[in-house]
Amino acid sequence: MPVVSIRIDEELYSLLRHRAYVSDLSFSRFLRPAIEQAVTPGSKGAVTGQDEVLAICIQTFAWVSVLMAEQSPEICQKAQERARQLLVDRGLSGGDKA
Repeated sequence: MPVVSIRIDEELYSLLRHRAYVSDLSFSRFLRPAIEQAVTPGSKGAVTGQDEVLAICIQTFAWVSVLMAEQSPEICQKAQERARQLLVDRGLSGGDKA
């Protein structure tokens, strides 16, 4: 298998390494889908092996959050705040309240 070398600045390299780490993927396995997407006509984005798990989590979250909001808005608010902090801690959110 060929090996490709590219030059990128340190900041971008650090961000990519961190995203690969939190995705539980090797650096090359994390980047491969983005490279494949770049040459695939009509592709809408890079997909990693973790995307299927993420999709299930998002669907589960939607169900649980609707149920919790109806049962106890206070608990729902606390859970959202905790989730937001966990995302910030893992580098998956800038901490902005949306």
